[in-house]
Amino acid sequence: MQNRIEVFKQMLAGEPENTMVMFGLAKEYEKLGQNGEVIALLENYLSKADDEGNAYGMLAKAYEQSGDRERARATYEKGIEVSNAHGHPSMASDYRMTLDLDYAE
Repeated sequence: MQNRIEVFKQMLAGEPENTMVMFGLAKEYEKLGQNGEVIALLENYLSKADDEGNAYGMLAKAYEQSGDRERARATYEKGIEVSNAHGHPSMASDYRMTLDLDYAE
């Protein structure tokens, strides 16, 4: 896993605005449970890329696992909006179900 991370980091060093590399590196950190790295990369990624919803779910999970339930909730809500806007109703439905089951008050 570390070799893949090093490769992505080298690629990102050469192309710091490459959103595909950012996303790939975030996925590798996600596999290792390194939520701080996932959060930093995906926040940067989402400020630059037109994501269709997947990154919002990853980011929400990272916030949740870091104990920041409010940011997780807000990120799931944004993910629902973005997923629907890009024609991914099943993704939006998954995020809605997570909110309804895990965030119901």
